[in-house]
Amino acid sequence: MFRTIKNYFNKKNLRDQKYLFLFDKSFDNEYVCFDCETTGLNPKKDDIISIGAVIIKDNTIVSSKKFIKFIKPKTKLQAEAIKIHHIRECDLNDAEEIDEVITEFIDFIGNRPLVGYFLEFDIAMINKYLKPKLGITLPNKAYEVSEIYHDYKIEIIPQSHIDLRFNSIMEELNIPNLGKHDAYNDAIMTAMIFIKLKNLPNIKIK
Repeated sequence: MFRTIKNYFNKKNLRDQKYLFLFDKSFDNEYVCFDCETTGLNPKKDDIISIGAVIIKDNTIVSSKKFIKFIKPKTKLQAEAIKIHHIRECDLNDAEEIDEVITEFIDFIGNRPLVGYFLEFDIAMINKYLKPKLGITLPNKAYEVSEIYHDYKIEIIPQSHIDLRFNSIMEELNIPNLGKHDAYNDAIMTAMIFIKLKNLPNIKIK
């Protein structure tokens, strides 16, 4: 109910009517899993430097449909962020402008539900650019894999400490580690986690 009310007011703020499809009923059994690499961890101050996304249809990652973009940041890359994603400023010399990429990203995801790990942060980063451009925030339904995993584990071992670190979840679910840490690989691995979880007994993706 809260999401319905929120999207009602969100829709009223839409500046470009060609994006009304974002508020339509989503495709059955289709999702978009995405990940962002950024200059730092503050959505208000930092910028996106890379977006990777894949489409999930039923229980398959659609390899022919992928989204990989590198973006020129307006803020300086933080040293701690570089240690994580290993993207340097010189690697972004030929990157694109966020104003163009954000539109391409919206066209790619459509009205599909979104899947991710630490998804609230990634959505906040997208909204930072989407709101000034279209007047709205992402209306898509969202699924956080760490929450789904937590609910699954708590049913098995109530009141236990549950390790929600990305690599720990992958190990527990026997998901292969693709090695290189970048937005696209992280999106693929997160998509594999989601597919594995949604097919486990007692897991219901609504």
